[in-house]
Amino acid sequence: MDEKAHRLERLAAVRPRLVSFALMHLRDRSQAEDAVQEAMMSAIEKNDSFAGRSGYETWVFGILKYKILDTMRVQKRQGRWQPLADENDDEAIDRQFQQNGRWQQEARPQSWGEPEAAFENERFWQVFDACMIALPDSAARIFSLRELMGLSTKEICQELGIKENNCWVMLHRARLRLRACIEQGWLEGDAS
Repeated sequence: MDEKAHRLERLAAVRPRLVSFALMHLRDRSQAEDAVQEAMMSAIEKNDSFAGRSGYETWVFGILKYKILDTMRVQKRQGRWQPLADENDDEAIDRQFQQNGRWQQEARPQSWGEPEAAFENERFWQVFDACMIALPDSAARIFSLRELMGLSTKEICQELGIKENNCWVMLHRARLRLRACIEQGWLEGDAS
Protein backbone atom coordinates (compact mmCIF):
# COMPACT_ATOMS: atom_id res chain seq x y z
CA MET A 1 0.00 0.00 0.00
CA ASP A 2 1.44 3.39 -0.93
CA GLU A 3 1.77 6.25 1.57
CA LYS A 4 -1.20 8.21 0.20
CA ALA A 5 -3.54 5.22 0.50
CA HIS A 6 -2.21 4.56 4.00
CA ARG A 7 -2.96 8.14 5.06
CA LEU A 8 -6.47 7.96 3.60
CA GLU A 9 -7.05 4.79 5.58
CA ARG A 10 -5.76 6.50 8.74
CA LEU A 11 -8.06 9.48 8.08
CA ALA A 12 -11.05 7.18 7.82
CA ALA A 13 -10.05 5.45 11.06
CA VAL A 14 -9.68 8.69 13.03
CA ARG A 15 -12.86 10.29 11.63
CA PRO A 16 -15.15 9.21 14.52
CA ARG A 17 -12.78 10.84 17.03
CA LEU A 18 -12.64 13.99 14.90
CA VAL A 19 -16.45 14.18 14.81
CA SER A 20 -16.73 13.58 18.56
CA PHE A 21 -14.15 16.31 19.21
CA ALA A 22 -15.90 18.79 16.90
CA LEU A 23 -19.33 17.97 18.32
CA MET A 24 -18.13 18.62 21.87
CA HIS A 25 -17.21 22.18 20.86
CA LEU A 26 -19.84 23.05 18.28
CA ARG A 27 -22.86 21.23 19.80
CA ASP A 28 -24.41 20.90 16.37
CA ARG A 29 -23.96 17.61 14.50
CA SER A 30 -24.18 19.06 10.99
CA GLN A 31 -21.68 21.82 11.78
CA ALA A 32 -19.37 19.29 13.44
CA GLU A 33 -19.59 17.03 10.37
CA ASP A 34 -18.91 20.02 8.09
CA ALA A 35 -15.86 21.07 10.13
CA VAL A 36 -14.48 17.52 10.05
CA GLN A 37 -15.12 17.24 6.33
CA GLU A 38 -13.28 20.53 5.71
CA ALA A 39 -10.38 19.41 7.91
CA MET A 40 -10.14 16.07 6.12
CA MET A 41 -10.25 17.77 2.71
CA SER A 42 -7.50 20.15 3.81
CA ALA A 43 -5.44 17.21 5.04
CA ILE A 44 -5.85 15.43 1.69
CA GLU A 45 -5.05 18.60 -0.29
CA LYS A 46 -2.02 19.41 1.88
CA ASN A 47 -0.89 15.78 2.20
CA ASP A 48 2.46 16.57 0.57
CA SER A 49 3.15 19.32 3.11
CA PHE A 50 2.92 16.89 6.04
CA ALA A 51 6.51 16.91 7.29
CA GLY A 52 6.21 14.17 9.90
CA ARG A 53 7.27 16.36 12.86
CA SER A 54 4.15 15.11 14.66
CA GLY A 55 1.88 12.13 14.20
CA TYR A 56 -0.42 12.24 11.19
CA GLU A 57 -3.54 12.20 13.39
CA THR A 58 -2.13 15.03 15.52
CA TRP A 59 -1.57 17.03 12.35
CA VAL A 60 -5.17 16.44 11.24
CA PHE A 61 -6.51 17.41 14.69
CA GLY A 62 -4.47 20.62 14.35
CA ILE A 63 -6.23 21.41 11.09
CA LEU A 64 -9.60 20.62 12.70
CA LYS A 65 -8.81 22.95 15.60
CA TYR A 66 -8.81 25.97 13.29
CA LYS A 67 -11.98 24.84 11.51
CA ILE A 68 -13.73 24.53 14.88
CA LEU A 69 -12.59 27.96 16.04
CA ASP A 70 -13.79 29.53 12.77
CA THR A 71 -17.18 27.83 13.15
CA MET A 72 -17.46 28.91 16.81
CA ARG A 73 -16.86 32.52 15.75
CA VAL A 74 -19.55 32.25 13.06
CA GLN A 75 -21.97 30.77 15.63
CA LYS A 76 -21.25 33.71 17.92
CA ARG A 77 -21.84 36.29 15.14
CA GLN A 78 -25.10 34.59 14.17
CA GLY A 79 -26.30 34.47 17.78
CA ARG A 80 -26.38 30.66 17.82
CA TRP A 81 -23.58 30.25 20.37
CA GLN A 82 -24.51 28.02 23.30
CA PRO A 83 -22.91 29.39 26.48
CA LEU A 84 -21.49 27.13 29.12
CA ALA A 85 -23.68 26.06 32.00
CA ASP A 86 -22.38 26.40 35.54
CA GLU A 87 -21.63 23.22 37.38
CA ASN A 88 -21.91 22.95 41.13
CA ASP A 89 -19.99 19.98 42.39
CA ASP A 90 -17.52 21.86 44.58
CA GLU A 91 -18.27 19.53 47.49
CA ALA A 92 -16.96 16.45 45.63
CA ILE A 93 -13.77 18.31 44.78
CA ASP A 94 -13.39 19.76 48.28
CA ARG A 95 -13.61 16.27 49.81
CA GLN A 96 -10.37 15.37 48.01
CA PHE A 97 -8.39 17.89 50.09
CA GLN A 98 -7.63 18.48 53.75
CA GLN A 99 -8.21 21.86 55.43
CA ASN A 100 -4.55 22.77 54.83
CA GLY A 101 -4.94 22.16 51.07
CA ARG A 102 -3.06 18.85 50.95
CA TRP A 103 -4.54 15.75 49.33
CA GLN A 104 -6.66 13.41 51.43
CA GLN A 105 -4.71 10.14 51.71
CA GLU A 106 -7.22 8.15 49.63
CA ALA A 107 -7.43 10.89 46.97
CA ARG A 108 -3.67 11.27 46.48
CA PRO A 109 -2.67 10.87 42.80
CA GLN A 110 -1.21 7.52 41.79
CA SER A 111 1.91 7.08 39.69
CA TRP A 112 1.11 6.56 36.02
CA GLY A 113 4.52 5.11 35.30
CA GLU A 114 6.53 6.38 32.36
CA PRO A 115 4.47 9.13 30.62
CA GLU A 116 5.86 8.49 27.14
CA ALA A 117 4.95 4.80 27.36
CA ALA A 118 1.39 5.65 28.41
CA PHE A 119 0.96 8.13 25.55
CA GLU A 120 2.06 5.52 23.02
CA ASN A 121 -0.41 2.95 24.36
CA GLU A 122 -3.70 2.74 22.40
CA ARG A 123 -5.62 1.62 25.50
CA PHE A 124 -4.59 4.79 27.33
CA TRP A 125 -6.18 6.87 24.56
CA GLN A 126 -9.35 4.77 24.65
CA VAL A 127 -9.62 5.45 28.39
CA PHE A 128 -8.80 9.15 27.84
CA ASP A 129 -11.51 9.47 25.16
CA ALA A 130 -14.06 7.77 27.43
CA CYS A 131 -13.09 10.07 30.31
CA MET A 132 -13.42 13.17 28.10
CA ILE A 133 -16.90 12.03 27.06
CA ALA A 134 -17.81 11.51 30.73
CA LEU A 135 -16.84 15.09 31.63
CA PRO A 136 -19.62 17.66 31.76
CA ASP A 137 -19.79 19.58 28.47
CA SER A 138 -18.40 22.84 29.84
CA ALA A 139 -15.44 21.18 31.58
CA ALA A 140 -14.63 19.11 28.49
CA ARG A 141 -14.79 22.16 26.21
CA ILE A 142 -12.54 24.30 28.38
CA PHE A 143 -10.03 21.49 28.99
CA SER A 144 -9.95 20.69 25.29
CA LEU A 145 -9.51 24.32 24.25
CA ARG A 146 -6.63 24.74 26.69
CA GLU A 147 -4.81 21.43 26.69
CA LEU A 148 -5.62 19.90 23.30
CA MET A 149 -6.09 22.96 21.13
CA GLY A 150 -3.46 25.11 22.85
CA LEU A 151 -5.49 28.29 23.40
CA SER A 152 -4.40 30.64 26.15
CA THR A 153 -6.72 31.32 29.06
CA LYS A 154 -7.31 34.81 27.67
CA GLU A 155 -8.30 33.37 24.27
CA ILE A 156 -10.65 30.84 25.90
CA CYS A 157 -12.33 33.60 27.89
CA GLN A 158 -12.80 35.66 24.73
CA GLU A 159 -14.16 32.69 22.74
CA LEU A 160 -16.55 31.52 25.46
CA GLY A 161 -17.45 34.83 27.07
CA ILE A 162 -16.39 33.83 30.57
CA LYS A 163 -14.22 35.45 33.24
CA GLU A 164 -10.65 34.28 33.75
CA ASN A 165 -11.15 33.10 37.34
CA ASN A 166 -14.14 31.02 36.21
CA CYS A 167 -12.00 29.50 33.46
CA TRP A 168 -9.26 28.51 35.93
CA VAL A 169 -11.79 26.95 38.31
CA MET A 170 -13.35 24.94 35.49
CA LEU A 171 -9.92 23.82 34.24
CA HIS A 172 -9.03 22.70 37.76
CA ARG A 173 -12.26 20.71 38.06
CA ALA A 174 -11.77 19.12 34.65
CA ARG A 175 -8.21 18.08 35.48
CA LEU A 176 -9.24 16.55 38.79
CA ARG A 177 -12.09 14.61 37.19
CA LEU A 178 -9.93 13.42 34.32
CA ARG A 179 -7.19 12.32 36.71
CA ALA A 180 -9.64 10.30 38.79
CA CYS A 181 -11.31 8.77 35.72
CA ILE A 182 -8.03 7.89 34.03
CA GLU A 183 -6.64 6.37 37.22
CA GLN A 184 -9.74 4.22 37.53
CA GLY A 185 -9.90 3.18 33.88
CA TRP A 186 -6.20 3.03 33.06
CA LEU A 187 -4.36 2.08 36.21
CA GLU A 188 -6.98 -0.04 37.95
CA GLY A 189 -8.23 -1.50 34.68
CA ASP A 190 -4.62 -2.29 33.69
CA ALA A 191 -4.10 -4.27 36.89
CA SER A 192 -6.95 -6.65 36.14
